[in-house]
Amino acid sequence: MTTIRDVARAAGVSTATVSAVINESAYVSPDLRQRVLKAVSDLRYAPSQVARNLKHGRTQLIALAVADLANPFYARIVWAAEAAAAKWGYSVVVFNSDENPDTEKGVIDRIRALGCDGAVIVPVGGAEDYSAGRLREGAPVVLLGRSVDDPGLDTVSIDNRSAGERATSYLLDLGHTRIGSITGPLHLSTGRGRYDGMLMAMQARGLAPSPDHVRSGPFREDVAYSVARDLLQRPDRPSALYVANGVMALGTMRAISDLGLRCPEDISVASTDNIAGIGGIKPRLTRTEHPVLEMTGEAMRMLVDRMRGTVETPGRTVVFQPALVVGDSCAPVR
Repeated sequence: MTTIRDVARAAGVSTATVSAVINESAYVSPDLRQRVLKAVSDLRYAPSQVARNLKHGRTQLIALAVADLANPFYARIVWAAEAAAAKWGYSVVVFNSDENPDTEKGVIDRIRALGCDGAVIVPVGGAEDYSAGRLREGAPVVLLGRSVDDPGLDTVSIDNRSAGERATSYLLDLGHTRIGSITGPLHLSTGRGRYDGMLMAMQARGLAPSPDHVRSGPFREDVAYSVARDLLQRPDRPSALYVANGVMALGTMRAISDLGLRCPEDISVASTDNIAGIGGIKPRLTRTEHPVLEMTGEAMRMLVDRMRGTVETPGRTVVFQPALVVGDSCAPVR
């Protein structure tokens, strides 16, 4: 590997002169400058970008900590974040918290150790996990997709109540009154918000879900499969289900099929999320969707603003609205 000393030797100058030419940090006569540039070209010398960045007190790295890399939803976020970061000359380092608050604490420590210039984090813990300014130490942070009770943190999220309310209202419009739900973790803003939206829709019509028809758990396909089987084998099973996210919807649809039931003839299903491939499920799933690319781009823009010091206001919050996509998984109540 060619070093700066090799370039200096070939050009017949000092390493300080080579550094001054490459970094444009001091005056070098035209003759010496030309000799250095020729040596750089002849030897195909590529200065270490990491070393140059560290010299200026930055790494040009943005950390992206997602909740579950096994969930295709987060693969789209990674893709969108890398594309957005590249426009500002940054690279993205991806971390997986695996929906585990303890794992996330270790992730935050590694982000600090790497000296990342900033971080976009999909939080997996409750508000107490971010108390005492834990995330504010060092690099700026933007929360994406989920919020915590801390007005000092920049946050980009979706209107989760609206997502749950719109999906449930669609089921109510079809005449369903026995609506069950497979919710996400209720300590997370996504799980709680979507369930609250479902309750709002039903309460507006003088209804409430039966406690026996509501299950909560991690945003995992296998968990949804298990609880869906339990719900669907009850003698008083609901006529419709609102499922809180895409991977849980996959587990629910698999449970319906394995039990020999038909969707929507025997059970209607509506969900929230737009994971890759969900549009290909038969029947096509009725769902409320996130504008994932726009949300990720906004989070990256807000982070770059903080890193460049162009924003000094307290935590900012941007909330995107979901869209209802009507498929074939819901039918009028029989």
